[in-house]
Amino acid sequence: MDQSELPPGQRLQRGWPVTHYGPVPKFKPERWEFRVFGATADGDKHCWNHEEFSALPFSTVVADLHCVTKFSMLGAEWGGVLARTLTELAPPAPDVTHVMVWAEYGYSANLRVEDFVAERTVFATHKAGDLLTAEHGFPLRLVVPHLYAWKGPKWVRGVEYMTADRRGFWEERGYHNLGDPWREQRYSYQEEPGEGPEL
Repeated sequence: MDQSELPPGQRLQRGWPVTHYGPVPKFKPERWEFRVFGATADGDKHCWNHEEFSALPFSTVVADLHCVTKFSMLGAEWGGVLARTLTELAPPAPDVTHVMVWAEYGYSANLRVEDFVAERTVFATHKAGDLLTAEHGFPLRLVVPHLYAWKGPKWVRGVEYMTADRRGFWEERGYHNLGDPWREQRYSYQEEPGEGPEL
């Protein structure tokens, strides 16, 4: 992908607007836990506290962020734990097809497993070398560069492996189940047969 190109209907954003639903959660490191659960290969739930998660292999990804509200940030540097690293540490069962990414306040976003393990999908703790601010998702947000940004929740707390698709928070409220900005998949009424569960 040419980083200088914008998906259809998007405009270049110089800054980084704050967009989210609901209040900014207060981070309490002693209570924070990241869980991988559902259809894991070993049938167990895998958990990391904040100190343990912070010690996982750190990677840097240069990638765009495309918001469904029509702004795009190009070439941002994200630092954190690659999603595929988590699938190596906590492998999914062979029949897993989708994941649900869970965040504070019960917020969720569903992804096809191939989108989740894409090489630049990252659980970001940093942007441009600095820790994320609370408004932008500290301590952890998911970045899925090839999909609209709502597919990457802020304040992530866990991943559920699923053997069938299920709609997440915005997908239940009229947003497209897949969310590809290059195909301008913004709304559920645009879905083709097979692109999502029944609403």
